[in-house]
Amino acid sequence: MWGEDREHHGGVHTVSTKLKSAVEQGTQMLELDCHLTHDGHVVVSHDENLQRQTGRDVTISSLDLQDLPLYKERLEVTFYTGHYSSGADRKFSLLEDVFKKFPETPVSIEIKENNRALIEKVSDLVRHHHREEITVWASVNSTIMKECQRMNASMPYSFTVSRGVLLLLLFYSGLLPFVPLGESLLQFYLPRIFNRTFIPEKRILRNRMVVSLLQKVTMRKSLFKHLAARGIQVHLFVCNEDEDIKAALEVGATGVMSDYPTVLSQFLCRHGSQD
Repeated sequence: MWGEDREHHGGVHTVSTKLKSAVEQGTQMLELDCHLTHDGHVVVSHDENLQRQTGRDVTISSLDLQDLPLYKERLEVTFYTGHYSSGADRKFSLLEDVFKKFPETPVSIEIKENNRALIEKVSDLVRHHHREEITVWASVNSTIMKECQRMNASMPYSFTVSRGVLLLLLFYSGLLPFVPLGESLLQFYLPRIFNRTFIPEKRILRNRMVVSLLQKVTMRKSLFKHLAARGIQVHLFVCNEDEDIKAALEVGATGVMSDYPTVLSQFLCRHGSQD
């Protein structure tokens, strides 16, 4: 599975060569973040503010589609410190073009802002392209997730942060088997990447003891096995090195998100696994 490179290089009115390459490598799901332009187009971009990605301190919502700046020629990969993405394909992709190009590829769409117009546009695109069963609502925020579900309840959805905390409480209390869950997907960081390939913004996550505790509390194979038995997928990210892919699969992940689909594909081929 491909994590949208977190700074993939797309193309307005076309589809990123990186997206095409990811699907050609056998990627079984794309993870995308979306934002709405001033003139109402849903654009694939990790950030709403384009300072980091383009060098211009502007927001996607303040610009029309035609006025979006290009990605930087060389951009550091968020989840792979010290590594850079580059290429001639430097424009942004439209979500609609992604749907048109990959009509059968599942997509997880993260909504980061409580923007009703954005959520409605995404929902309309999903309906128009008949993708309700293979397009997943994702958000860390429960308020945003509730709005997504209200807008289109036919789409599967993932755990928010608060629902994830509740999941852990139910697991450790022994009550989880008796509580119904509406989510179809759990997406979570593989803690071992913190402070190695990924430097978290939150200072608390830069503490080794905190990361170690997070690893012990969340990476429970019995929990992931229980969720899988209930038909809930468990995807761990962002695994850009062989040792991280191996760790994610060993703990029971049913899917692995990576910025480098070639690395993931080669690993799975060598080890005879398919995720």
